[in-house]
Amino acid sequence: MIAAHPRRPVRFAAIFSALLAVLPGLAVARAQHTLVNRPAPQFARTDLQGARVDLAQDRGNVILLNFWATWCAPCRLEMPRFVQWQRQYGPRGLRIIGVSMDDSEAPVRPFVAKMRLDYPIVMGTAGLGNRYGGVDGVPVTFLIDRHGIVRARFDGGSDLSEIQAEMLKLLAAH
Repeated sequence: MIAAHPRRPVRFAAIFSALLAVLPGLAVARAQHTLVNRPAPQFARTDLQGARVDLAQDRGNVILLNFWATWCAPCRLEMPRFVQWQRQYGPRGLRIIGVSMDDSEAPVRPFVAKMRLDYPIVMGTAGLGNRYGGVDGVPVTFLIDRHGIVRARFDGGSDLSEIQAEMLKLLAAH
């Protein structure tokens, strides 16, 4: 057992506790952002409508890739705006792809109908989430430029105006 200096027991304990709390967080933060400015991991899946969604075939578009789940309250708040953006900016080259991290399609299909999502929804897996730097919680949103490079990652209930500003920068770049 390590004995703390009698005059500084609180400082040692506080510093030790702070290090234990911060170090794992730094590792997680670093892992989450390793994809920024790197090529997006490619995938091809069938969406809920039976159409093929292939990230490689979407080159030339700005991709907003959103990992979500039916039980996620912040996800529900973002989705109407994503529908609006797809309609508004789709003609300028925006493609929104939703990746449901639910365990099965059963709750996803009625949820998508209720929310009137008009962009492709594919089912995700832990493996796909890991390829994107670890999707341990939702929502997680990536912005991918027209060349297939991840330019931003937004974790949790992010400020939608911040996502939109970054998206508009990518849409303006050719």
